[in-house]
Amino acid sequence: MGVKAWTCASSINYNIFLLPAFPNPVPRASLNPRRHEAQREPPLLSCLGKRKLGLSSLSLILSGFFPNLPMAMSAQELELERYIDSKEGFTLLRPSSWIKVEKAGATILFEEADKGSTNNVGVLVNPIRLNALTEFGSPEFVVDKLIHAERRKESTKEAEVIAVAQRLGQGGSQVYEFEYKVDSTRGGMKRVFSAAFVASKKLYLLNISHSDKPENPLDTHTRTVLEQVLHSFDSAPLV
Repeated sequence: MGVKAWTCASSINYNIFLLPAFPNPVPRASLNPRRHEAQREPPLLSCLGKRKLGLSSLSLILSGFFPNLPMAMSAQELELERYIDSKEGFTLLRPSSWIKVEKAGATILFEEADKGSTNNVGVLVNPIRLNALTEFGSPEFVVDKLIHAERRKESTKEAEVIAVAQRLGQGGSQVYEFEYKVDSTRGGMKRVFSAAFVASKKLYLLNISHSDKPENPLDTHTRTVLEQVLHSFDSAPLV
């Protein structure tokens, strides 16, 4: 599949999960249920050289990590509808007015109408050697690699972690969630919400990208919608 074509546009980098897990991964840190500023790059990253690195119940409790989400609001009120891919084995809520588009490398991609490719929700599914994300490292370990990769891009002017969390998905799979912001020469400032989990030797990556420019910042309602999409990403029965 033409993974590179879509990952460049969506900021998901699949290659990080193709690398061997480090023999002594960073210990799992306790999650602080508050937003935080980006951490200084850990010393471990300095030994990685020029290798290309990047990304890709309890859920309700951890959603407090994203405090703007009013849990009382239903999917109907937020104009979200359930999307299920029974062939690939995943599900999520998606904005009902966003349109499905075809793009090389994306398993599924939805874009906001009349906004070009600026605002989108995409999922990438690929086989992987890992049985679970925990075999690779903690959420903090993964997001460090993701931000490191973002900062190495020529187009990136700034990349900053906003939040990191994890939750239990269907079947007990660990789902990692990330929020960060990127300022680049390609599209300006944007807010990115990402989620990842592993099931049946497949890596599932969700990437939600939305413009968040100073002159037109992400509004509360839109943010709530995107967070609901993020938290809804999960495995689904295969048929």
